[in-house]
Amino acid sequence: MTYAKILGTGSYLPANRVSNDDLAQRVDTSDEWISSRTGIKARRLAADDEKTSDLAAAAGRRALEAAGLQPQDIDLIIVATATPDMQFPSTATIVQQKLGISGCPAFDLQAVCAGFIYAITTADAYIRSGMAKRALVIGAEVFSRILDWNDRSTCVLFGDGAGAVVLGASDEPGLIRSKLHADGNYLDLLNVPAQIADGGVTGLPFLKMDGQGVFKFAVKQLAAVADEVLAEAGFSAEKLDWIVPHQANRRIIEATAKHLGISMEKVILTVAEHANTSAASVPLALDDGIRSGKIVRGQHLLLEGIGGGFAWGAVLLKY
Repeated sequence: MTYAKILGTGSYLPANRVSNDDLAQRVDTSDEWISSRTGIKARRLAADDEKTSDLAAAAGRRALEAAGLQPQDIDLIIVATATPDMQFPSTATIVQQKLGISGCPAFDLQAVCAGFIYAITTADAYIRSGMAKRALVIGAEVFSRILDWNDRSTCVLFGDGAGAVVLGASDEPGLIRSKLHADGNYLDLLNVPAQIADGGVTGLPFLKMDGQGVFKFAVKQLAAVADEVLAEAGFSAEKLDWIVPHQANRRIIEATAKHLGISMEKVILTVAEHANTSAASVPLALDDGIRSGKIVRGQHLLLEGIGGGFAWGAVLLKY
């Protein structure tokens, strides 16, 4: 049986670190207000000349280096993003060009903060079916460009960044089980309603969110999908070595860990320094856990994410 196994990970964060105190200089907020509600202390913001593809390509290069591979070894590229470089072509094809790869399939996947979970599950299916042998899967965002910097209820929550993994075909277990869900009935809770039309932008071009509604839905569905993927895999929560969750809000993460009976000491946390980087969140946290030496080969991980749509999912894997 063929499995998709993680061969290497990489990440990239813009140089500009913006603390809560920095934000308090431009919007009516404070470090105490932000950190007590979310666990966020700072975030990174892309430079004016940095695009999503730049962040994605940098993270991809580092993942390839960690895997000991060259760009030409990749035969599938998937970029999960809600903030693409342009309307088209896909950011994945732009990353493909920047990495010097040609010919292989390359496409974007849009599931907002659940994007990386959707993308790695899609790449897993390609590899298991024999349609690909080595896939580069990237989550990358420049959410700072769709934020209303006068709205303290949203602008304090997000940051920019990119994370990447290289998956390779293996006879040994890698991705064990995935579960994906979506429900468009909740689209009003979180969206950016703008559209390009007639040479301009129609509708609000900023992120719009019902914070309490998102919180309640996320806590409920992340717990449920974690239970679901573990049950289908016949794997008990107590055997997990690490949870690598979407880094949106520390309270949501704590609720999921509590539901599973998992100590927070077994949860990879980067939300304090990264804030919510949407599709980049999970791969950024994964790379941080691996490069810090916390996550080591042979361990079992549960990855999970939820985002606008609503779309959500979880992946059980052996690293």
